[in-house]
Amino acid sequence: MQPHYLHSVKTGGRTLSLLGIFKPAPHIDRLPNEKIDNEYKRLRMQVFISIFIGYAGYYLVRKNFSLAIPHMIQEGFTKSELGWVMSALALAYGISKFVMGAFSDRSNPRFFLAAGLMLSSIIMSLYALPAVTSSLTLMYVLMFINGWVQGMGWPPCGRTMTHWYSIGERGTRVAIWNTAHNVGGGLIGPLATLGLVLFGTYKSIFFFPAMIAFVVAIFVLFTLKDTPQSCGLPPIEEYKNDYPDDKVEDREKELSVKEILFKYVLNNKYLWYIAIANLFVYFVRYGVVDWAPTYLTEVKGFSTKGSHWSYFLYEYAGIPGTILCGWISDKVFKGRRAPAGVIFMAGVAVAVLVYWFNPVGNPMIDNLALIAIGFLIYGPVMLIGLHALDLAPKKAAGTAAGFTGLFGYVGGATLANAAMGMVVDSFGWNGGFMMLVGSCFLAIFFMALTWNHGLKSKSA
Repeated sequence: MQPHYLHSVKTGGRTLSLLGIFKPAPHIDRLPNEKIDNEYKRLRMQVFISIFIGYAGYYLVRKNFSLAIPHMIQEGFTKSELGWVMSALALAYGISKFVMGAFSDRSNPRFFLAAGLMLSSIIMSLYALPAVTSSLTLMYVLMFINGWVQGMGWPPCGRTMTHWYSIGERGTRVAIWNTAHNVGGGLIGPLATLGLVLFGTYKSIFFFPAMIAFVVAIFVLFTLKDTPQSCGLPPIEEYKNDYPDDKVEDREKELSVKEILFKYVLNNKYLWYIAIANLFVYFVRYGVVDWAPTYLTEVKGFSTKGSHWSYFLYEYAGIPGTILCGWISDKVFKGRRAPAGVIFMAGVAVAVLVYWFNPVGNPMIDNLALIAIGFLIYGPVMLIGLHALDLAPKKAAGTAAGFTGLFGYVGGATLANAAMGMVVDSFGWNGGFMMLVGSCFLAIFFMALTWNHGLKSKSA
């Protein structure tokens, strides 16, 4: 007999076992009609706040290492070595986002999201140990494990958005939610500075944000809900009278992993196009942000504190940019995501050139260029994830988004970490910037292949 704490998941001819705590919440009897509207509005806001703060928490324990690089270089490590360590997170995260997407489509996001954040907080805190930061191997292994549990963040949030927000309203909502990583990522700079003041060691860059992230995970446990039906509410399509034109007969049917992969993901050429585009978008995103503290202090003469605040400005500039990009894709291009993405990536290319060629001694222009890149780059990042959600049924949304993330992180972000470090060591920063500009144009090309494609609602 199967133990009570395991939940069986059918995957074609195979069976995967999940801990019972991750089992989707069962549907319950529907509330009286007169209570549905108020309860739906209340819980939609509660769920949105929970996944927004929860996903922001993931970024408190994701990119800490890049802020510690200038300190670790002073301890004798090379850029190539540290870039190699950073690449472990991107490699593991890309694979995990895809794998965990398949699991999250069959799991309760309340526990799935919180568990990943708790584990990531614990792992990041271990970097405070001298034995860890003196060993490249240990740093790499822990970074890989952290990347894997970080993959438990995006998929359950994407799953939640597809269950609580209909296709006709999803563009703007996802854009607003997507700014959570700007909020979390931007806070790392000020928190790193505050940690140095409070604890007097650069290792506080690791453990101080981790303490806060663990508290955020507890908040998620108390606030997040699974599906509307698990709360006595109708499906979102019925509530909003907004049904996607996706030819899916039963949107509430749980799909096997085989169906998700081979029916809705791997045979969709548009998912392949945006996944490849994502590789180059992520190379630019992380090629700039992960190396900004090092580039600014080494080349542009910034202080460590100054580079932390530049990092903050880069991340927070992405908030209005992301929302604007989502709004343009909804209102101007009527649900087509590619045109807005192409426009924003063209702007990124210009801003990267300014950031590169601005002479030393003009910190205002450096910061303005970074702000422009941050403002523009996160729109395409968001649009690709949103387009993936649009291209798959809601029971396969996590896997579809994870597929694009696989390319973005295993390809783009890994190269941005490892290849940028090696190229800069061998050919200087000019070599690195040539790769960034080339990636901008390749991203534009692959996004343009989906120029006229966009999922619309039947009620549109």
